[in-house]
This record gives sequence, C-alpha cells and structure tokens, in this order.
Amino acid sequence: MREEKKKEEAPLLVTKVEGKGIPWDPTQLRRVQEHPCFSKKAAHLFGRMHLAVAPKCNIQCNYCLRKYDCVNESRPGVTSKVLTPQEALERIKEVFEQVHYIKVVAVAGPGEPLYNEETFETFRLVKEEFPHIIRCMSTNGLLLPDRIEELEELGLGNVTITLNAIDPNIGKNIYSFVNYQGKRYRGREAAEILLRNQLKGIEEAVKRKIVVKVNTVLIPTVNDKHIIDIAKKIGEMGVYLQNIIPLIPQYKFAHITPPTPHEKKEMQEKCSKYVKEMTHCRQCRADAIGRLGRDIQHCYL
Repeated sequence: MREEKKKEEAPLLVTKVEGKGIPWDPTQLRRVQEHPCFSKKAAHLFGRMHLAVAPKCNIQCNYCLRKYDCVNESRPGVTSKVLTPQEALERIKEVFEQVHYIKVVAVAGPGEPLYNEETFETFRLVKEEFPHIIRCMSTNGLLLPDRIEELEELGLGNVTITLNAIDPNIGKNIYSFVNYQGKRYRGREAAEILLRNQLKGIEEAVKRKIVVKVNTVLIPTVNDKHIIDIAKKIGEMGVYLQNIIPLIPQYKFAHITPPTPHEKKEMQEKCSKYVKEMTHCRQCRADAIGRLGRDIQHCYL
C-alpha cells in the first residue's frame, strides 16, 4: 500500500518525442529538482552560478541593450566583467570553497553562448574538474541545431531558449537582424531562419533528454496576443517549462509600456493549460551567483 501511495504522489514524468512517450530518468529529475530556475522549491534551497564568458551575439533583439552595469541591476545581458574560460574555472573554485549550495553552473551571456567558442572551452573545463555539477545554458537558439551534439558530449543537462514568436510576421518586428553562416538577414527572412532553428533545436534537445525551458518576453502591442500560441506549440514539443518575462523597455522598444504584474500573471494562467509556467524568475544577470533574488556576485568582483 505504501509503495502504491508513493507512486500516486510522484508520478513518473513522460515526454512525447515523435509521438512516442519517453519516460524521464532519475538524472533528468535531478536536473529539475536541484535547479533553482526549473523548480520553485529548489530556488529556496539551491543556487546557481553564471559564468560571463560569451560577449559576442549573432542577433539583435529590439529590446536588448547590454551597455549598462550596476551592482544592483538585475537583468539579462549585464555583467561587470567578461571572464576567460580559465578565469571562469578559477572563479568556480573560489566560490565553491565558500558557498556549498550551488548546484548549477551556467553560461548565460552577456552575448549568445553558442556564438562564442569560450562557452565550449569553459564547459570542457567544468566537466573535467566538476563532473557532477549540473551544466546549463541560455541561448537564442539560432545555432542550437548546429552545435547540439557538442553540447551533449559536454554533458549539458538543461537549456533555456528565448522564443518570442512562432509567426515570422510577428518575429520580424522583434529582431533587427540575424547573422547566420556568414550572412546578415533582416525582416521576415531573419525571423524565419531564427524560428526554424529554434524549433529544430528544441526538438533535438528534447530527444537527447536535455531539460528545456523556454523564455518568452511579453511585449505589449507586439507579441502579447500571440504568447498562448507559443505555449501550445512548445507544450506539444515536450518543453518542460515556460518563463514569461515582462519587457524591460529599452533600445527600440523604449517607448512601449511594460506589462503590469497582473497582466503577466493573467498570461501565465492562460498558458499554464498547455505548458508548466515558471513564476519565480528574477531576470538574472549574466554573472549572477547565489540563490534567486539573493545574489552574491558583488562579493567576487
């Protein structure tokens, strides 16, 4: 009876891949249960460490501006210093000597991790030195299909992909340009290339049992009527979690009024019918260290 009760309390997760149900294994479950971004419960217990080793970016989002930095500023793309892979490894050792609740080492910028070879060298060093630590990355997804095999070899366990539109007619209004295979694309063509690769990248990551989170920036008047469609699509693809992020009005979208907390919550509730929603995001810096909302990276400047 006790065994039956346990099974009822903790049902085995199953992801559909190409129409087949693939049960999660214990390693995948650990990468959720110990990752503060993938589990609200874990956010109170464990921390993560972002390594700012990737300065270059291959797309230009109309809401992205990375030029400012303040120790009290918490937003993606901000870092006080870009590290070399070796400096990143030394920083990990320094932090691990003093902080024992860090379970995740990630690369989240300040540019696009997959567009910087330093990302791969950093993960190689981390895998050799700390093989059991969860390795994670945030990406715009443009190069994900091209480099997914390398990431699998490096033991990447979790990936976050920023997906703001599944309709190129909407995407063309979010991105100024996309640089891909030596050529710069603009307009609808840029949005089509990015979307194609993002969806293929998600598909390949799910196949490899990499736990996938999708970040979606909620941009009023641009994609706010479209986000439910994104949730439906990624839910069908086996994405574990969606994180709806309110727009920070800057760069070309500086004139747009950001969504209110109520509007964001309302959107999360609508999308939760199709995919699990993250409700505890703190829009972390590219060099964040510590628990969500209780960062300590300023101690290591």
